[in-house]
Amino acid sequence: MWRYLGPAAAFLVLGALFAFALVRIQNGTLDVREIKSPLIGKAAPLFTLPLVTDPKQSFDTRTMAGKAYIVNVWGTWCPACREEHDSLLQLARTTGVPFIGIDWKDDGAMAQQYLAQLGNPYQQVVADADGRIAIDWGVYGAPETFLVSSAGIVLAKHAGALTEAVWAEKFAPLLGTGARQ
Repeated sequence: MWRYLGPAAAFLVLGALFAFALVRIQNGTLDVREIKSPLIGKAAPLFTLPLVTDPKQSFDTRTMAGKAYIVNVWGTWCPACREEHDSLLQLARTTGVPFIGIDWKDDGAMAQQYLAQLGNPYQQVVADADGRIAIDWGVYGAPETFLVSSAGIVLAKHAGALTEAVWAEKFAPLLGTGARQ
């Protein structure tokens, strides 16, 4: 009988944890899409990657020193990336903040066609074909968007489609203060 108590106790503890999480999800106090980034408050990972539009040229994030900017990780294979695209175009036009696109594990020709067809919201769009830079940023799915301050510090992250409402709630308040740190 004693040999069954350990697994039974473990099962009950796990069941209680799942029930607790489920209640928090249902009442809105737990957002399963928001895994906190360990980069918040730390230096943004630097990278140099080839441009999607001209793979013989590259873009280095060190050129963004002294400017706040957005890093948006996307792919042509990503339905939510297409969903957020109109918002990105609008935000890139109206916010005055440069958007840097990281085309993640994608085909360059398809990415060029996608941007030509839908419009290009990015000041620069680079190819992360092997996904190494996305790993440095802690990306676990696309789209993911990061706000980087003029001091090069990651201020915010959003997993999922970036909308104007998300921008207004999460990113815009930080631009007034933290983005110029």
